[in-house]
Amino acid sequence: MALHIVANRPDPALLTLPWATPLEEWTDEHVVPLPRGLSRHVVRIVRLGQRTYAVKETVAEIAFREYRLLRDLQRMGLPAVVPQGVVTGRTDAAGEDLPAALMTEHLRFSLPYRSLFSHGLTVDNIPSLVDAIVVLLVRLHLAGFYWGDVSLSNVLFRRAAGGFAAYLVDAETGELRETLSSGMREHDVTIATENVFAELLDLQASTSLGTDVGAHGIVELLADRYHALWDELTIVEEFGTDEMWRIEQRIERLNDLGFDVEELDIVTDLGGDSVRIQPQVVELGHHCRELQAMTGLNVEDAQARRLLNDLASYTAAHDLGREDRNLVANRWLVEVYEPITRMVPPEARGKLEPAEIFHEVLQHRWYLSERAGAEVDLFDSARDYVETILRHKPDELALPLGGDAE
Repeated sequence: MALHIVANRPDPALLTLPWATPLEEWTDEHVVPLPRGLSRHVVRIVRLGQRTYAVKETVAEIAFREYRLLRDLQRMGLPAVVPQGVVTGRTDAAGEDLPAALMTEHLRFSLPYRSLFSHGLTVDNIPSLVDAIVVLLVRLHLAGFYWGDVSLSNVLFRRAAGGFAAYLVDAETGELRETLSSGMREHDVTIATENVFAELLDLQASTSLGTDVGAHGIVELLADRYHALWDELTIVEEFGTDEMWRIEQRIERLNDLGFDVEELDIVTDLGGDSVRIQPQVVELGHHCRELQAMTGLNVEDAQARRLLNDLASYTAAHDLGREDRNLVANRWLVEVYEPITRMVPPEARGKLEPAEIFHEVLQHRWYLSERAGAEVDLFDSARDYVETILRHKPDELALPLGGDAE
């Protein structure tokens, strides 16, 4: 059988990979030593030119199904890895068939959960991981996606203003429907708690996590936070017509959570004495859309919220409240954000994303100011942060061969 590649935006360099060799035998000529999560399949991270991919061996039918599901999630703007292609018709030197391969783009500045703990994550950070996976699961459920295998191992995490954002990696067991029943959603939550519980115990057994961590309490937290967020985004709220301000209050609460209300169902009774509201379409990204509209920066929503807060402080400090917001945002970008991010030396640009560095500089400034008993200059704080903290962090970006991170 001839080699067959179905690819999204095909990269000609794909043809140069050793497809006639089993994936587990690929050498350092192509494979890069990036952290990989646990998988039932053989997975390798490879670099072709300036791009990095994850390659997974599996059955052809499953590979095509997952490829199409990931493309659907990509079109819907949901947080998942981007599919690159499927390779079939592989045979080895003896003419024996080899498994099909699914290729996805490697997510920049992302790490599997085990690597996060090896990079200094502590028990105090676990609630942030739980929140990230809860937000991911709720977003997928709102879009009608049943996961079927929710776990820490099937997620990549990116740092987001001190917390994390989670991205779906493995959609092999997934199913996309018009809507999900409460039974399907609860089944996903049950799977999540069982898998996360087992993964936490495994971390404890490998001494990556202290034995004092209560795995039961953490999985209960996961279920509780899922139901709380789901209810906030979907629950029906009823009130009298003299309380119409509650409509705006509901929208503001959702905005505070980072969600925009794209569609709101409002129903009044026959007598016009009561009003019932229920969000019909909600979408995460309230803060990042606002920041991007004003500055062009495309960052995680939690990072955008942090940057918007600094922009608000800048506006107040320079008495620019009466000026056009877009002009003020551009001035802040040129005078504050860009000069700070340019202070990072080339050899340290693979440590964290620029927006996360800016967030950490703001945090560092707060600590320095508290210690000094007076406000420390932002640029002095940035210089101290780069020298004393950033340089000692591990790289979280796959750097292009022979070059620096973008």
